[in-house]
Amino acid sequence: MLDVRRMKVLREVANRGSFSAAADALSFTQSAVSQQIAALEREAGVTLVERSARGIRLTDAGEVVVRHAEVVLARLAEAERELEALAGLRGGRLRMAAFESAGASLMPLAVAEFRRRHPAVELSLTLAEPEDALGSMRAGELDLALAMSSRTLGEPDIDGFEAVHLLDDPMLLALPLDHPLARKARIRLEDFAAEAWIHGTPGCDCNKMVIRACEGAGFSPRVAFESDDYGAMQGFVAAGVGVAIIAELGTSTVRDDIVLRSLHGQVPDRRIYAVAPSGGYRPAATDAMIDILQQVSRDYAASRGASLALVS
Repeated sequence: MLDVRRMKVLREVANRGSFSAAADALSFTQSAVSQQIAALEREAGVTLVERSARGIRLTDAGEVVVRHAEVVLARLAEAERELEALAGLRGGRLRMAAFESAGASLMPLAVAEFRRRHPAVELSLTLAEPEDALGSMRAGELDLALAMSSRTLGEPDIDGFEAVHLLDDPMLLALPLDHPLARKARIRLEDFAAEAWIHGTPGCDCNKMVIRACEGAGFSPRVAFESDDYGAMQGFVAAGVGVAIIAELGTSTVRDDIVLRSLHGQVPDRRIYAVAPSGGYRPAATDAMIDILQQVSRDYAASRGASLALVS
């Protein structure tokens, strides 16, 4: 197989017209250039350069090698430019997934900031429950996913991944404005054992958290309606159909005819993580997005703490 570095030397000899001029251009000695050409001729099995008192001349075989060297070296230079662009976030792509409430709150802020900093990187985002997103990442279909854990649900299966904690997301009880317990000083989950509940669908991780928390408080919730849309859940609560537990990330818009309350005692909770492959190659864009998500999460938590008025 022909050595690409030696092909580059031959091309320089052809362009410069002599071994000495090629040596100067490459910062080689003339002897080193001669040795490189001799080694390339051994690899090719033919004479590539004819030497005479009048200088050097490429043989037909030498012309062939130089012609192909131009193509090979141009492609290698293009590959180097693309790699430099990826390392410098001047190209490439980042494939992400997030569960719905984070996809509607954290991710828009993070994507906007990422695009401001790195507009040449192609971004894509799909909505998926954490378990599904982690499965897609194991299959090589994603570069980054948002996942969650809780005391009731346990830790996600992140073997082979790096998980970076972003924020803790409180779960809040939504009540109709005129509910008898809406203004009680301290409310606990067990106070609502007899209530009708608005729940998420069975496959939703948040729904599993709520059910296990209710069971830990000594009752199985009586489900009146199911919806994974926090806006729809608020509507059912406002209409007096039942009560619901809503993650704070899902309260970017809160109806004025419901009350959100923090709970005491057995409370479902969520810890939100950015998860990415570890121990191998991953795009530079992944680490850049994780840094942005951490900053966005800090800003979000501070703003939500300041703006969301809860009766404790």
